[in-house]
Amino acid sequence: MRKYRIVVLPGDGVGKEVIPEAVKVLKAVGEAVDLDFEFIEFPCGGEYYLKTGLEWPEEAWQTCKESDAILFGAVGWVKNGKPVRLPNGDLAGSNVIFSLRFGLDLYANVRPVKLYPGVPSLLTYKDSEHIDFVFVRENTEDIYVPIRGMLSRGEEKELAIDVRVITRKGAERVIRYAFNLCVKRGKGAPLDRKLRVTCVDKSNLLRGCQLFREIYNMVAEEFPQVEKDYMYVDTMAMQMVCFPEKFDVVVSPNMFGDILTDLGAALQGGLGMAPSGNIGDKYAMFEPVHGSSPDIAGQEKANPIAAILAAKMMLEWLFEKRNDQKCKKGAELIEKAVKKVLIEGKIRTFDLCYGPYSNVKPSKTSEVGDVIVEEIKHEV
Repeated sequence: MRKYRIVVLPGDGVGKEVIPEAVKVLKAVGEAVDLDFEFIEFPCGGEYYLKTGLEWPEEAWQTCKESDAILFGAVGWVKNGKPVRLPNGDLAGSNVIFSLRFGLDLYANVRPVKLYPGVPSLLTYKDSEHIDFVFVRENTEDIYVPIRGMLSRGEEKELAIDVRVITRKGAERVIRYAFNLCVKRGKGAPLDRKLRVTCVDKSNLLRGCQLFREIYNMVAEEFPQVEKDYMYVDTMAMQMVCFPEKFDVVVSPNMFGDILTDLGAALQGGLGMAPSGNIGDKYAMFEPVHGSSPDIAGQEKANPIAAILAAKMMLEWLFEKRNDQKCKKGAELIEKAVKKVLIEGKIRTFDLCYGPYSNVKPSKTSEVGDVIVEEIKHEV
């Protein structure tokens, strides 16, 4: 039996609360389908930086490179009401994320936007039948490449510059990933069940987007069974709210995807329901979309379902990479358990206690994890 080495990076704040629930669920899955996990945990983030002057232990990077997958929480902490920052002004802990994304070349940020039954839609006339698509965001280029600067005159900051980078290689590989994902999903858009990849850009104005769309058209020729679709980023924000059922797979440059996927999280019930994967050709890291939320940290208020669904995505990726049917079965068990808990509606964290569930007493983070674990055991 293969042993999977999983690096666990809980990070700061509520990351330390939701990631243990994901690990708890993975352990239950391991027992249910006979999967052997070795969890290797490292502290990281702003709190760790305050204690040690480091953002994570020196040996963590190499261990991540030698692991089968990485499960990440969130980074970002506050001290005296202000975010903990590095001497250069960056958020303490941010180098953990960027070291993994850039260092392991995790070029595809994959964010499912799926409204589960039992989660009331915040959109009038929409329900779980209308919202089920995947956003694929380029993850290693664009405005987040560290080509930037600040000009000061005396103590006054005068000018700030951030340079946007779009390359042929970066665009081509993430666009091809999106088309392959569309075919693999095989669902099509909820509206008409057509396989469709929507290219989101601002190619009417920006040169980088013009290159991105040109490459999109080139790659699309390899997938005649998939319908091409185009959307300017500002129009996309409106269409996601008005007609989410039109979308199957969406692909975009980094910054546009970063912004729009948080809107996508709102469509599926909030950040506590939104998992993500950072995926490359060899490595992958999985995380909930939400941040560290210092304001509610330590109160067991955070929704662990995003982290648990991120663990499900991890198992799906391990199945693809290792062709291990046990990983596929484990992912299916998590999906069934989460669905059942949400449909029953008896236990849910405060962020989901609205609409028809406004009278439900909010559950603790660990209680939600416990119920999902019991459902997994019951399914076997």
